Amino acid sequence: MKILVTGGAGFIGSAVVRHIIHNTPDSVINVDKLTYAGNLESLVDVENSERYSFERADICDAEALARIFSTYKPDAVMHLAAESHVDRSITGPAKFIETNIIGTYVLLEETRKYWQSLDQYKKIAFRFHHISTDEVYGDLPHPDEMPKDTTLPLFTEKTSYSPSSPYSSSKASSDHLVRAWRRTYGMPAIVTNCSNNYGPYHFPEKLIPLVILNALSGKPLPVYGNGEQIRDWLYVEDHARALYKVITEGDDGETYNIGGHNERKNIEVVETICKILDEVIGEKPANINSFSDLIVYVADRPGHDLRYAIDATKIKKDLGWTPQETFESGIHKTVNWYLNNENWWMRVIDGSYSGERLGLMD
Repeated sequence: MKILVTGGAGFIGSAVVRHIIHNTPDSVINVDKLTYAGNLESLVDVENSERYSFERADICDAEALARIFSTYKPDAVMHLAAESHVDRSITGPAKFIETNIIGTYVLLEETRKYWQSLDQYKKIAFRFHHISTDEVYGDLPHPDEMPKDTTLPLFTEKTSYSPSSPYSSSKASSDHLVRAWRRTYGMPAIVTNCSNNYGPYHFPEKLIPLVILNALSGKPLPVYGNGEQIRDWLYVEDHARALYKVITEGDDGETYNIGGHNERKNIEVVETICKILDEVIGEKPANINSFSDLIVYVADRPGHDLRYAIDATKIKKDLGWTPQETFESGIHKTVNWYLNNENWWMRVIDGSYSGERLGLMD
């Protein structure tokens, strides 16, 4: 099978590409614009594979997409290309509207044209897999707000959409577009909604890599508000396995929620990282006894969601997928990866790879 992956140089996308090339006989066409978060150095161990191809293209560019479909003739599309950082969506929502909504529309249209050109058998077998987020559902009640001994609610595939940020609103819109294209045109499509990912090759603006790298440099570890917000953490390689399961075994028209079964408060995540670093780093930055001394509380994010938590019962029951990593095993692997891959993250931070100074460690 030939799979066209959009955003394959991003954090989750590169994990998907690596998983496919390393663990399956399938081929990948990686389509990525290479914005600030796209990094081909996350794919160095697959770039020479005969089953891997790269095309630098914007999903908003219909002409480029038409050429790519005509050249490679994929059997499926996995759509991961997106602007994904909530803070950036608050300060500059326009890029999120352009990429996540307009880009998805353009990709859907070019996919539809290509799909309609296929013979009947290939039409039936074709899949458009749209990878989305649990943030489209809004947030859930915090345990502190619930009566004791009450079963806490979870996001299911039937949960109503109630996005809170420009980012999650743009992803909700793209989800609706995918479902509309399936219903209106009959193009086979599947949607997945995942919880917070973490792991190797994560761009350093996100919480876990930011905390690791700031700690190593003796910089403050910023925690929004009181740090009590809860997220369900999913190790990125577990997510990649799930996504491949969906594209190869999932049913047309279905939605699958993918979660890590690892709810943690943000402050607990930061404290866990500090504890691991205390154990493995002999010489700490000046003036601290523990990396937790670097924790600082900052003004909360506008509209900050209280809690996300996924019910992943359906994908376990229908496709047999469960996460292999606990939060404890996954976070240890993640911290160790950053400790052992300074060349990768230093080139991201200083701009020598991306061409722009990011200033994340200043």
